[in-house]
Amino acid sequence: MNVSPFAGKPATPAMLVDVPRLVTAYYTGLPDASVPAQRVAFGTSGHRGSAFENSFNERHVLAISQAICDYRKRENIGGPLYVGIDTHALSVPACASALEVLAANGIEVMLADKDEYTPTPVISHAILTYNRGRRAGLADGIVITPSHNPPDNGGFKYNPPNGGPADNGVTQWIEDRANALLESGLQGVKRIPHEKAERASTTHRHDFLNAYVSDLGNVLDMDAIRGANIRMGVDPLGGAGVHYWGPIAERYGLNLTVVNDVVDPTFRFMTLDWDGRIRMDPSSPYAMQSLIGLKERFGIAFACDTDHDRHGIVTRNTGLLPPNHYLSVAIFYLFQHRPKWSKSAAVGKTLVSSRMIDRVTAKLGRNLYEVPVGFKWFVDGLLDGSLGFGGEESAGASFLRLDGSVWTTDKDGIVPALLSAEITARMGRDPGEIYRELAREFGEPVSDRVEAPATPKQKQALARLSPPQIRSAELAGEKIQRILTRAPGNDAPIGGLKVVAESGWFAARPSGTEDIYKIYAESFRGADHLRRILEEAQAIVTAALNGQ
Repeated sequence: MNVSPFAGKPATPAMLVDVPRLVTAYYTGLPDASVPAQRVAFGTSGHRGSAFENSFNERHVLAISQAICDYRKRENIGGPLYVGIDTHALSVPACASALEVLAANGIEVMLADKDEYTPTPVISHAILTYNRGRRAGLADGIVITPSHNPPDNGGFKYNPPNGGPADNGVTQWIEDRANALLESGLQGVKRIPHEKAERASTTHRHDFLNAYVSDLGNVLDMDAIRGANIRMGVDPLGGAGVHYWGPIAERYGLNLTVVNDVVDPTFRFMTLDWDGRIRMDPSSPYAMQSLIGLKERFGIAFACDTDHDRHGIVTRNTGLLPPNHYLSVAIFYLFQHRPKWSKSAAVGKTLVSSRMIDRVTAKLGRNLYEVPVGFKWFVDGLLDGSLGFGGEESAGASFLRLDGSVWTTDKDGIVPALLSAEITARMGRDPGEIYRELAREFGEPVSDRVEAPATPKQKQALARLSPPQIRSAELAGEKIQRILTRAPGNDAPIGGLKVVAESGWFAARPSGTEDIYKIYAESFRGADHLRRILEEAQAIVTAALNGQ
């Protein structure tokens, strides 16, 4: 990874997105459905793109919105559709476009009171709250966000009645239908003027903020946080939860300071990410420089990304905790301090998350549920309580309520952030200190990720690899224990492979957007061993792709 010399530094005026030009491009750009990069493409978190590149324009939003209406009709989903937006410049225009289609189709739409920004987990929470005890007339939702992507990006996600990210079958249906509508010049898209859509009898306002905030005491020990009077700092990074933190502090009597409450679609207050771009990633030490610089002021500090479904934890002694470190601590703590959770509730992790989680889970006597990348794989387990916790290496997580029932089935950045204060209050040590204790007991892993070029044909081959194609018997001097092309937890294809030895592992996956593949690796024997794993990983993958 080539780090930009501008990484971690404030953005210059020349780096800021031209918002008027961006919004104009949203309305005037005409995507060409024959160009793959300009078609609707649902990745792990919905359709994303930039109006400047004709990959996120009004036509995309109109087509996706109609496709969702058609999907709801096909599946007989007749309840309200909860709609949330984040603070990216394209989110408000996209919401206006979507409403014109939703209202024309007679959908009961729930928009936020006072046009408030609404985090992803709040939409999941609203869907699940409405659907509790219902078998028909179920609710679903849309979140208009490109997550932590740069300011010129827009995004559009669909959450079905289970409240979580839509699975592959659902997204493929919506994607195919939306692209068919694009190809037809939007023939079949129902639409009414925006003013009429806002006044429609099917368009309603909903108090998302208070419904979510008032329920937080059922998932976190707010009494412990308040009683310890921990001085907390939060940076919303200009995101959708910016106006949630004040009411949370007021309702629960917390010593919580919002260090930056500015909403600016250029995100000029951010420090630049590793590649010199603005990206609201709370797991990046480059993007988090502002909050890291304030760490001495607080007992614990945290941030969330633009749609508040990811978290970043900052402690005085450690600074920003790597996501895998905090996930390990959260799991270690939760399964010892949630007595009402089922004794059989498992720990959910993605294949590229740290094996520290495996070791902590074994120590706790819990089952590990290891799945491919994507939070959608945790939805069913969180919904029925068979998973106590689901977490991704990219700082996304959710967990059960205190009573062992479902909280959200999508990632929630707010709750893991506040959990860091509960952990500090109940344990008398912050998550950074607890992780060092875990490392002394289980070993100190080091990890890295590298990228290597791959042709489209090689990427397809990598996604279809089978264990017999791997000829190597050893990885960095250790016998290979397992070669995985399907996830151990749910037997789903991982779209690549994972090779595991006693003290280290690597996983290789093709990129969905570039002609590269990514190698994730970890070692419990230090940096030199990790370097050797990465070198051998590239050789193993190259040999397999070349049929050697």
